[in-house]
Amino acid sequence: MAAYIIADVTVTNADQMAKYREWSTKAANEHGAEFLVRGGAITVLEGDWNPGRLVVLKFESAEKARAYYVSEAYTKAREVREGAGVLNMVVVEGV
Repeated sequence: MAAYIIADVTVTNADQMAKYREWSTKAANEHGAEFLVRGGAITVLEGDWNPGRLVVLKFESAEKARAYYVSEAYTKAREVREGAGVLNMVVVEGV
């Protein structure tokens, strides 16, 4: 079953976050992830949620999504991102 990582990102240091994107892209490529959403205009339709920047990655399975998250490349990405923003992230199974 497909799985998706969904991240809501608030960027506080654009230069540092650009370096993070390089490492996170490397990790995504290594784990067969497909970027479905990476930024873009957001329109709130209901509720109080007002995300800063949304990212949605598609994986073959939740196991592959979790392997991406703990991979060497994404661990490096998280280290590079430290202090560059606030990130909320979930993995969810779907179709």
